[in-house]
Amino acid sequence: MHFPLKKFLSYYKPYLTLFLLILTCALFVSGITLLFPLLVRYITKDVLEDHLSIALDKVYWIGGLMLVLVIIQNIGNYFVDYKGHEVGARMESDLRRELFEHMQRLSFSFYDKEKTGHLMSRVTHDLLLLSELYHHGPEDYVKYVVRFVGAFIILFFINAPLTLAVFCFLPFLGVFTLYFNKRVNEALRRNKERIAQINSQVEDTLSGIRVVKSFANEQIESKKFNDANNRFLESRKKTYKSEAYFYNGVEAFLQLITITVIVFGSASIVNATLDLADLITFILYIGYMIEPIQKLTHMTTQFQEGITGFQRFMEIINIKPSIDNRDNARVLSEVNGEIEFRNVTFRYDNHLVNVLNDLSLRIHPGEYVALVGPSGVGKTTLCSLIPRFYDAISGEILLDNINVRHINLESLRNNIGMVQQDVYLFAGTVLENIQYGKPTASEEEIIEAAKQANAHEFIMNLPNGYYSEIGQRGVRLSGGQKQRLSIARVFLKNPPILILDEATSALDNESESIVKESLELLAKGRTTLVIAHRLSTIRNANRVIVLTENGIVEQGTHDALLEKDGAYAKLYSKQFEMQL
Repeated sequence: MHFPLKKFLSYYKPYLTLFLLILTCALFVSGITLLFPLLVRYITKDVLEDHLSIALDKVYWIGGLMLVLVIIQNIGNYFVDYKGHEVGARMESDLRRELFEHMQRLSFSFYDKEKTGHLMSRVTHDLLLLSELYHHGPEDYVKYVVRFVGAFIILFFINAPLTLAVFCFLPFLGVFTLYFNKRVNEALRRNKERIAQINSQVEDTLSGIRVVKSFANEQIESKKFNDANNRFLESRKKTYKSEAYFYNGVEAFLQLITITVIVFGSASIVNATLDLADLITFILYIGYMIEPIQKLTHMTTQFQEGITGFQRFMEIINIKPSIDNRDNARVLSEVNGEIEFRNVTFRYDNHLVNVLNDLSLRIHPGEYVALVGPSGVGKTTLCSLIPRFYDAISGEILLDNINVRHINLESLRNNIGMVQQDVYLFAGTVLENIQYGKPTASEEEIIEAAKQANAHEFIMNLPNGYYSEIGQRGVRLSGGQKQRLSIARVFLKNPPILILDEATSALDNESESIVKESLELLAKGRTTLVIAHRLSTIRNANRVIVLTENGIVEQGTHDALLEKDGAYAKLYSKQFEMQL
């Protein structure tokens, strides 16, 4: 995979001044580190040969200088560590914001294929590792490369042949590192995929924990989790095996370098081509050369984790929304609510069969239209095409004679209210969930919307009224209460077009009666499409449209269609018999 280096580096731009200051400080600190062996060499080679009193004075002065350098070094390291992590955290925040906002722009077709746990892993775990790379990568490479190069130059001037002997090991070490880098990278990518599978499994099980418990299927869920967990364990074992080969191989090379210095350095002393002070200095600087190699090799895992994290980040960022605003998309000012389908054909991604085929339909402003028919014939799909949750393969969908593809998405969806069977409420208070319909609404407007939705009374009976916490997905409320809150949201939004997708099918008779009353009030004066499961709830519809696999087969009022004794009458009779 081609690595987008320019894009990777672009995230430094907002913090470039501070980042360059951090690198300069890291460079300065590394330079100070290189001075200590030279001061030791000066003491052992020159100072100790002076008169005792002069030598002691020089030792004290050099000791004082070393103390000052240590203080400066620690201040510099503190700045690099603190501000470096801060820059990394800020960049991580920027990346996470960009990814989250991009994911919100992606179309329903993307979420039809992706698992929530996988996406959560990319938003959290991957970007945390990437933050560490952004911070530690350049800073540590600057520090350790400066130490390595500086130590090599100083050693070359102390004893060139011995330095070149040490250098001969480095090409072999480089080839070894490149080979195992590739293996570790592949292993880390596999780890990320496996931990994403675990996240997905946990999210799936905990979201459906009530279903799990109701069927007493904890063992089945444990087995699915254990399978995913064991796959991750096997992946981690392979990663650690590659890392063990890599780190121990590097360590062996470094030990060979140390042995070479000791053997050849001692031989040089015997041959009088190197004195003891220079050998001590050489050994100290070899430590300075070896430490960067050790650190850089141990950084390989961090580097590879960050790189694979960025690649997974870019995999999402590079996905273009299949539904987006066109240039100069129109913003709706006043909506009458006329909807027209002209020869619309649609099928879902990777499906071979069309859900809708050459369908044409006109809905007049303020008309109350019910869509009925067997499951799977495209009732919900037809309604999902109006707010452009999906786009038709061919044909046109018009709102007030404007193709919905030419309308600004936010403007289009702001003029459509939806109440669905599967109500989604957010963790938080009752007030916050109703306010979701109109974020700028006052508390008085929210209360009025709740009253219109027949929700005010039960809300006031909650422990803290409108400020009561309702739990994740509203688990502390009944089905009817949740549905009334969702209706209150739409009342607050006050859209000219309303879509009701089997909004009462999952409710008991008492709740259905209350919710039905709220929905009838909500639909008053709006263009309304109702997907009806219970046919008894749509008797007052201006028009009932019967959909089958062959498209629209009947249209008319409830009474007229019963008199016709066609497809609708059969559906109605069948449902009536089931109720008996």
